[in-house]
Amino acid sequence: MEEQKTLKQYCKEAKKRLKQGFWQNYHKNLNEQLEKAEREGVAVSKVKEYYANKVSGDIKNTSEEREEFYLKVKKLLDEEGEVSNAIGRLTDTEYYKSLSYDEQQRYTLSLSEKYLQAVERYKKEKTMEL
Repeated sequence: MEEQKTLKQYCKEAKKRLKQGFWQNYHKNLNEQLEKAEREGVAVSKVKEYYANKVSGDIKNTSEEREEFYLKVKKLLDEEGEVSNAIGRLTDTEYYKSLSYDEQQRYTLSLSEKYLQAVERYKKEKTMEL
């Protein structure tokens, strides 16, 4: 399970984003996509909504593990689309076997939730590709 972050950890992450130019890059990318959307007749409000959700997700989910999982899901969806055994394919079988029955159930539910979030993100990103 993920630990609860302290206020100090959140502050360190915010400071790191500022130092690395996170917000400048965000505004640059947003403006580029807004211009592109206007040229191609895509609703500007949808682009703004997408980027607001994206930056919110980027800030909340700075976990490399979560991003790694998303990339696995993205690869699976790109190559084969939505498959009926996606959770089985994404399961770490060695880890799964080491768990008790109750822990296996929690792991599967957690994996399912992460998978659904990743699919939702994937679909949003695909609709925003201009």
